[in-house]
Amino acid sequence: MKKLSLFCGVIFIFILFYPEENLYSQQRVVSANKLDSVVVEASRAGANTPVTHSSINNEELKKSSSSFSVPMILSSIPSVVATTEGGNGLGYSSLRIRGSDASRINVTLNGIAINDGESQQVFWVNIPALQSVLEDIQVMRGVGTSVNGSGAFGASINMRTLFTSPEPYAMAEFGAGSFNTYTKTVGVGTGRTANGFSFDLRFSQNSGDGYIRNAKTDLKSLYAAAGWHKGSNAFKLNYIMGDQVSGITWEGISRSQMEVDRRYNPAGAWHDEAGNERYYDNETDNYVQHHVQLHHSLSFSPKVSLNTTLHLTKGDGYYENYKENKNFSSYGIENQIIEGEEYSKSDFIIRQALDNYYYALNTNLIVAGENVRSTSGFSFSYFSGDHFGDLLWSKFNSNIEDNHQWYFNQGYKTDYSVFTKIEKELGRWLVLFADLQYRGIVYELDGDDKDFVSLNWKDNYGFFNPKAGLTLNFEKSRIYASIAVAHKEPGRSDIKESVKAGRADEILPERMTDIEAGYSYITNNFCVEGNLYFMEYDNQLVPTGKLSETGYVVKENVKNSYRRGIEIGVAWQFLPYARFEGNMTASVNKIKEYSQYVDIFDDNWSITDQERIYFNESDIAFSPSLTGMGVVSFTPVDAAVISFSGKYVGGQYMDNTSNDGFRIPAYSFFSLNLSYDFEIRNRKASFGCFIDNIFDNMYYSNAWVYRAKFTDGTLYSEEGVYPQAGRNFMLKFSVRL
Repeated sequence: MKKLSLFCGVIFIFILFYPEENLYSQQRVVSANKLDSVVVEASRAGANTPVTHSSINNEELKKSSSSFSVPMILSSIPSVVATTEGGNGLGYSSLRIRGSDASRINVTLNGIAINDGESQQVFWVNIPALQSVLEDIQVMRGVGTSVNGSGAFGASINMRTLFTSPEPYAMAEFGAGSFNTYTKTVGVGTGRTANGFSFDLRFSQNSGDGYIRNAKTDLKSLYAAAGWHKGSNAFKLNYIMGDQVSGITWEGISRSQMEVDRRYNPAGAWHDEAGNERYYDNETDNYVQHHVQLHHSLSFSPKVSLNTTLHLTKGDGYYENYKENKNFSSYGIENQIIEGEEYSKSDFIIRQALDNYYYALNTNLIVAGENVRSTSGFSFSYFSGDHFGDLLWSKFNSNIEDNHQWYFNQGYKTDYSVFTKIEKELGRWLVLFADLQYRGIVYELDGDDKDFVSLNWKDNYGFFNPKAGLTLNFEKSRIYASIAVAHKEPGRSDIKESVKAGRADEILPERMTDIEAGYSYITNNFCVEGNLYFMEYDNQLVPTGKLSETGYVVKENVKNSYRRGIEIGVAWQFLPYARFEGNMTASVNKIKEYSQYVDIFDDNWSITDQERIYFNESDIAFSPSLTGMGVVSFTPVDAAVISFSGKYVGGQYMDNTSNDGFRIPAYSFFSLNLSYDFEIRNRKASFGCFIDNIFDNMYYSNAWVYRAKFTDGTLYSEEGVYPQAGRNFMLKFSVRL
């Protein structure tokens, strides 16, 4: 990686100071053909598609802070709430859209689903600095259109990598900020040559200490793209590598601990013989991921095109932990006898690891007539994943083998789907939309889990997902309405714990009916849009606190639940040099007839029973009823932009019981961004300054809670909250030629 970074930097410096007339004297400038975009049209919403969607373009991505991950960038979109475990932009980050978590958000990159096959989530830290190689991002809220991979059960995020540049270029971007944060990206590209070839290469490295203790990060990424376009054919080969090492930050801290030291993190803590608290230095999460995509576009005519993508993802990694005073039996090891003394417990260092492969094939046919457009597609994917745990070290060790492996299990998932969608224009103002998809899944678990319980299980699912809607287009306004049905299979953790509890047959797939209706009005200097949504769930899976026979919290289906709300967005150029943009979401998110199960312990911390608490109606966890975002931007001169933004997130519950004692309070934060474009030796350059949370608001944005009782009636609770950084800054300098 160091050699590659140096190589890109040398090329960049050479181009920067080489005489411009020599650099371009033999260049043949070829106009950029956006064939790059064709391969992902099948999964995107168009201008007349009656779904609720928002987009972020390449210029907006360039203007974002280099310390931000994709979830933090998307927080400006309506109904998006983003959070980061380490307290600032680097490291583990996640987002919810309309309250739906990552396992319910379908994410595609160039039309290929990149959600993990088992958890159904995207771990953004595994593909660091992704925004630096993206052309744009489209977010469809609700069910949206048919997509590949796990069903969109709340939203879908569709990303495209950079379009081919028509000209050769070199670029570099460097950033530095609070908490010893440093970022760099260097890249070069040939542009499209006279014979239709192109090549792009970018390397990024981001590092920092993070806001909380042990939130250190060392994140590297590589992007390489080779393309060829000749006549009606276009090929593009993309390679994306992410290599992340980050400190473990997922435990959180209690609110009482936060009052003492909000930057404390218990990860890796252990105690020496004198009782002093110490920390294991390598309490880390480590993962390397490789994405390879081969795209082919064939245009039979200006109206007919066939697009095919082959894809491979290879990922492997582990997290390493120090475990204090644990039983040998927890790791399948007999008690150790050392110098005649028997030990049943010890301190350990363990690794829990993953090794997985994901293969995918997508193909779609687009036919565009004079007043009708149809897209039909087929996708197939196969995922295999190994899960295993190794014991690296034990404080007391008389006969433990090196790297003792105490569990190993596997998961296999086949996912296929077919779809067809049609947009039909009736006259000048009415467009009808229909979208039909069938999706099938075969999933299998094999082996023993870390507690030595067998996971052997296999099942299959089949889902029919119809969608329909209409769009009315007028001179300055647009009205749309749609209804869509989506299904979602249980995730690995849902199935795993149900298998252990002997109730795998009881866990059901989820179903949602999504009704959307919206209106927009656009003039030269003003735009307003609003929409209503009604997301009605059948058999939604939610955690109840109920334990399996092996002591794990399992999810259960709740028959009736819903998310209903209104989203409003406004953009107003109120002065030639001043602009306001804002959005707001107001929603109601409820579960009908919900039961929580509370553990009851005796004085020896042994579970004696569980108490069922019934709620006729309760709020869905992590679903604020009000969120909003506002930005005021000033352009005092053409090359400079000053923007002041604010984000508000209403109160949200940590669980599904609507208990005000376990509620994340409403919070808000404000940011100031300054950017200035200029030239160095006729090369484009820019400078950015990002000051986040300028009013130093001490808030936390995410949490978890566990509640129990003792036999004498005493209540007990544990919790973890995730404090976010106070005032912090980031400086960024970039240059391109």
